Amino acid sequence: MAFSPKHLLGIEHLSPTDITAILDLAETYVDLNRKEQKQGGALAGMTQVNMFFENSTRTQASFELAGKRLGADVLNLAMGASSIKKGETLIDTAMTLNAMNPDMLVVRHPHSGAVDLLSQKVKCAVLNAGDGRHEHPTQALLDALTIRRAKGRIHRLNIAICGDIAHSRVARSNIFLLNKMENRIRLVGPQTLMPSGIDKFGVEVYDDMNEGLKDVDVVMMLRLQRERMDGAFIPSEREYYYRWGLTREKLANAKDDAIVMHPGPMNRGVEIDGDIADDINRSVIQEQVEMGVAVRMAAMDLLAQGLRARRREAVSV
Repeated sequence: MAFSPKHLLGIEHLSPTDITAILDLAETYVDLNRKEQKQGGALAGMTQVNMFFENSTRTQASFELAGKRLGADVLNLAMGASSIKKGETLIDTAMTLNAMNPDMLVVRHPHSGAVDLLSQKVKCAVLNAGDGRHEHPTQALLDALTIRRAKGRIHRLNIAICGDIAHSRVARSNIFLLNKMENRIRLVGPQTLMPSGIDKFGVEVYDDMNEGLKDVDVVMMLRLQRERMDGAFIPSEREYYYRWGLTREKLANAKDDAIVMHPGPMNRGVEIDGDIADDINRSVIQEQVEMGVAVRMAAMDLLAQGLRARRREAVSV
């Protein structure tokens, strides 16, 4: 498959062709993951190192499972007890890892741009598992695959992204991807949770939830990221739920077959009513988790193909 990037650092610099290549290959891994024998060999003989500087359950488990199903040797580093805590710089850590000759490096970091910096210092393929407020590319890709499977396409849909836009790398990556695939995007939430320069993102902005959800095909809810807030961005959780939490009444403004999404972890009764989250006729939240493993397998497979090709070229020269 045609896939030229050496790393997967974000959606911003991927082409629609790159995005489609990942989604198409991920479809084959969805089928594999539903079989009794789930093993593939795309990463056979390769080493995958997971470095998570922020706590994670879904993403880290998904990447670990994806690597093991592709046949990689997977190493999870406990970054909370790493040498960085003893004063080592991120660059020194990268150079140390580089000397161990890993093939895949999966990194989550609290600072925007940190993963890109690492990619410049190592010889392996690097996958961004979320960096600060910057990007979370595999989340956007798994969301796109979930939408495509539910709606039959990932083009020309009306999609509402609701909640804490300002602090969400998930929102940023989804805006990039959905714009590239020619969708109409609405951002819905309080003005205090909208990023500066939002008018340059090619989106529509709504403060009123009922207006923002009118006739949309997809409702994508976001988590309130209090750990990234340094002030009072909302009056109270109760007020937030009343105005911007997803309820049956608000969802009634969307199309009758609109799907509901959430990247997790969910704050039930704050961002979304628990009854909607569990509604198998509207919610695709569990499907998102399943698609996450398939998408990460596809991304690592394509990066491994490119890595092996470049190594062959280097040897022949």
